[in-house]
Amino acid sequence: MKKLLFLALLIVVSASITSFKKPTSKDDFYVIVSKSEYTLFLYDKNNEWLASYPVVFGNNDLGDKLYEGDRRTPEGTFHIIGKKAHQKWDKFLALDYPTEESILKFNSRKANGEIPAGARIGGAIGIHGTWPKEDFAVDNQQNWTQGCVSTKNEYVRELYNMLPVGTRVVIVP
Repeated sequence: MKKLLFLALLIVVSASITSFKKPTSKDDFYVIVSKSEYTLFLYDKNNEWLASYPVVFGNNDLGDKLYEGDRRTPEGTFHIIGKKAHQKWDKFLALDYPTEESILKFNSRKANGEIPAGARIGGAIGIHGTWPKEDFAVDNQQNWTQGCVSTKNEYVRELYNMLPVGTRVVIVP
């Protein structure tokens, strides 16, 4: 009887984990990254909170990305446009930065003289893991990236397996 109960419990747990990790559409989940809270929040399509992950960024001032090389993490609404294993940072979920909104902000700031005339907008922004054996950077809120969102390797693997291409990612101050 104990074996039967254990087996039934195992099936229920496996089914719930499997359904959680295998969405059927890009709209099954969305992500909010709060720079001030150093946290990535995962929600389902019914706006129910599912999980939170600690994250770090590039520049310590946590301002919006102005131009390529400033090490700031962009703010706005983005989407996952690709996923790949990464030789340095475990997994990489590429975001569609720069978006039209990002380009408009960049051009406006450039026209207003807020950024150097020769500055470029940059790209290659995403969510990724840490250097091998350096998850402590996340624990200590050590911002180190060139503008990406970084979390522990175990967490980025969960996100990588869970979130399909097309998932919305909103980065807020």
